[in-house]
Amino acid sequence: MLEQYFVRPETVDRIRGSWIGAAIEEYVRWLADRGYAARNILRRVPMLVRFGEFSHARGARTLEDLPAHVEPFVADWLRKQRRRRRRAGRNNVGREVRGPIEQMLCLHVPGFTGTGRPRRTSFPFAALAPRFLEYLEAERGLRPASVRQYGHHLIRFEAYLARIGVEALAELSPAILSAFVVERKASGLARTSVRNMCGILRVFLRYAHREGLLAADLSSTVEWPQVYRQSTLPRSITWSEVRKVLDAVERRAGSGKRDYAILLLLVTYGLRAREVAALTLDDIDWKRERLRIPERKAGHSTAFPLSTTVGEALVDYLRHGRPKTPDRAVFLRAVAPFEPITPAAVSSRAAHYLHKVGIAVPRAGSHTLRHTCVQRLVDADFPFKLIGDYVGHRSPASTDIYGKVAIEALRQVALGDGEEVV
Repeated sequence: MLEQYFVRPETVDRIRGSWIGAAIEEYVRWLADRGYAARNILRRVPMLVRFGEFSHARGARTLEDLPAHVEPFVADWLRKQRRRRRRAGRNNVGREVRGPIEQMLCLHVPGFTGTGRPRRTSFPFAALAPRFLEYLEAERGLRPASVRQYGHHLIRFEAYLARIGVEALAELSPAILSAFVVERKASGLARTSVRNMCGILRVFLRYAHREGLLAADLSSTVEWPQVYRQSTLPRSITWSEVRKVLDAVERRAGSGKRDYAILLLLVTYGLRAREVAALTLDDIDWKRERLRIPERKAGHSTAFPLSTTVGEALVDYLRHGRPKTPDRAVFLRAVAPFEPITPAAVSSRAAHYLHKVGIAVPRAGSHTLRHTCVQRLVDADFPFKLIGDYVGHRSPASTDIYGKVAIEALRQVALGDGEEVV
């Protein structure tokens, strides 16, 4: 495996001659299997050899001894690379050194997790309310996406209680709950997000009271902000701005081919970010020129005619931009490891190009292009029921908001008696 990356035999011999040479070669094989570029492997291996020499000089004799020497090696590396540190920043260089070492140790040292962002393995309040997750899934029958939303807000509530020293649910009071809601409002959450959080908090408090974890039902003390229907305008952009966004994509690169196809899917079919991320190769019927979107938010599947423009963009990406992998997901990360992109990544790429061309829109992201698709259908005088079915709205009320920006219809109402429009 090493011979594929290092031409000189003496270099290969030096790597294998290291007392952690076998671990390094296994790590190289692991990187290659996941599609890491050769330049990344060539940069990491010499660093690992030096780490082996450094740790051996400090008394390490087994792989299990290595974790204790990671931080001293990083500090020593930074001292010797002062010029580079000033140029790139101390934290960035530290991550570049620490990351490959910890990645290799995760493969070979049981139980080693590294210093990366910790991942939760349990649902919030698992110790204080151990059956709440089961209650959401089995008794309330919530979908996984809804359960994740509960976890998102309750993680922050749990952290808040730990920060102020509350160790048991019995210590909760209306003042504590009110202070938490005020803090979350001050963090910049939208009114709808605060309202959703308060609703989740109420469900949790009612459950805690039912299970005897709270002496009183405090759910009624959680006051949520009033959110008025149709109080905002859809955050759509004009079709000329859509063209600017599409023209801003560098389609010669593989990532650009991917992003261009994603943007077209968003603005042509009004898909949600999670629907784009969930697309698989099996959802594209090339023979019948159909695009299938399974398990939409409304609980049904939709089959769209595959437009020529979208089809050409997908073919270009699949042939010339998509990494070679057995994974059936359509859209993958552009760099190793080549895993399916997430809904957050889809929205992030849309926001990137909106900002790139200087389009100012509230909460730029994938939904901006979804709203643009709906607005274009409204301007073309399609019935709202048809539009709602097209983009997968669960309720007609979700489509009604676009009536506020039906410019021509509103102009007729303003100029005449509006009877024909109404």
